[in-house]
Amino acid sequence: MRHLGRWLKWGLLGLIGLFVVWQLWLLGWVLLWKWVDPGTTRFMEIRLAELRVRNPEAQLKKQWVPYERISPHLKRAIIASEDAKFVDHEGFDWEGIQKAMEKNQKKGRFVAGGSTISQQLAKNLFLTPTKSYFRKAEEAIITLMLENLWSKRRIFEVYLNVIEWGNGVFGAEAAARHYFGVGAGQLGPEQAAKLAGMVPNPRYYDRNRGAPGLARKTAIILARMPAAEVP
Repeated sequence: MRHLGRWLKWGLLGLIGLFVVWQLWLLGWVLLWKWVDPGTTRFMEIRLAELRVRNPEAQLKKQWVPYERISPHLKRAIIASEDAKFVDHEGFDWEGIQKAMEKNQKKGRFVAGGSTISQQLAKNLFLTPTKSYFRKAEEAIITLMLENLWSKRRIFEVYLNVIEWGNGVFGAEAAARHYFGVGAGQLGPEQAAKLAGMVPNPRYYDRNRGAPGLARKTAIILARMPAAEVP
């Protein structure tokens, strides 16, 4: 029994050590990407692997553009749609999380997440789409790193350049060209609102661009955009 207790102790210490090393590895990337634009993300790697199952030559559509070259209409639309309190909160919208929990409980299944832009970015950069308590805990840790080490403008700039916007389409520039044939800086209000409406389910809307639900969401976002505060 004494030997078993010793092995359990060392095993636990080993797991803690691995966890700490993993967090330091993540922290290193967060620090690097504060100054250097990410070339790829975990979500991009997953989607590219899926595409290459059907086509080994498949490539992602993505092109980085600086914050100032992204349409202010798209910035307002994303804030209005995804995270109205983005400039004020410290990574988590507790009221939004509470509402999402109540909605999920009422529906009896997971239909809303209440994630902020910072949380979504943490997930996109490092994690997988699978839902688990461990992933949500890791997402929270990374969110705290981003909020404490990056400015709101940097968080939003990276977010706009890396989120998924269609089947193999990532970032505002690729999305603007994929759907409207213009650069991210030339998007008008309605185009921006439509792109923002696609964010929660981009691959579905890529296949169903005329979906009635998307038209309704576009109208709602358009109405909210004038009040949106961007960094």
